[in-house]
Amino acid sequence: MFTIGDFARLGRVSVRMLRHYDALGLLRPARVDQASGYRYYEAGQLSRLNRVIALKDLGLSLHQVGQILEEKVGPAELRGMLRLRHAELEAQVADDTARLARVEARLRMIETEGAMPADIVIKSVSGVRLAELSATAESYESDKIGPVIQPLYADLSERLDKAGRTITGPAVAYYEPVPEGVRVHAGAPANLVPGRTYDFDVVDLPSIEQAATIIHHGPMDDVSGTYEQLARWIEDNGYQSSGIAREVYLHYGDGDPASWVTELQEAVTRPA
Repeated sequence: MFTIGDFARLGRVSVRMLRHYDALGLLRPARVDQASGYRYYEAGQLSRLNRVIALKDLGLSLHQVGQILEEKVGPAELRGMLRLRHAELEAQVADDTARLARVEARLRMIETEGAMPADIVIKSVSGVRLAELSATAESYESDKIGPVIQPLYADLSERLDKAGRTITGPAVAYYEPVPEGVRVHAGAPANLVPGRTYDFDVVDLPSIEQAATIIHHGPMDDVSGTYEQLARWIEDNGYQSSGIAREVYLHYGDGDPASWVTELQEAVTRPA
C-alpha cells in the first residue's frame, strides 16, 4: 500500500485533492489507520483516479463524475468521450484564437486613429471579364469572409485548369448584400473562349469612372483598418461612395500572408 503522499505523487495530483475525493466518495482510501487516521491506497486505485481526472477534464461536475463511475464506464467508452471532448476543445481554441486576432486587429485600428493615411489615389478603373464563383457569407467580418472566399478561389482554379484556361491577371473580389448576409464573388481574368460554356460564371465587371484606391499590405484579417483609412479620406475630401467596391489581389504568390498586397477600390463621386 501507499501513503496518501506517495499515492498523490504517483497519480500526479495533490494530497488536498485526494482528501476532497474521499469526502465526496469518489475515491475512498483502501485502508484508514484507526489510531492515526492516515489514509493508505492501493496501486489498483490509480485506474479509478485516472478516470476521475479524465472525466473532470471533460468538463463534468464531480457529482456527474460519480454517477458515471457508478455505471462502470469502460476504457473504450471513456476513450470515445475523451476524443469528443478533444475535438470540442480544439474547436474552442481555434475560435478563441480567431477572436484574439480580431481583437488585435481592432486594437491596431484604434492605435492608428488620427495617423496620416496611406497614399490614396483617385483613378479610373477599366472594365474586366472574369471567370467567377460565388457563395454567401454570414457578414462582412474578415473571419466570416475568409472561410468562404478561400475555397471559392481554390475551386475556381481547379475548374479553370480542367477547362484548359489560365488566369491572365490579378484576382478580383467584390461583395453585395443579400438577405442571408453577403454574397461573395471570387473572380479572376482568364483566357476565356467567347461563346463557350464553362462550369463557372463569366462576368463582365463594368469600368469605374472614378475610384478612390488604397494599397493594403499583409493578411486580409487586418483589412478593416485600411478600409477605415479609405473611408475617412473619402469623407474628408468631399467625396461620396457610390456603393461599388472591389478588392484586387496584386500579390499572393508565395503564400506568406505578411507579403500579400491588395488594392482596395471604392467607386466615388463628388457632389456638385
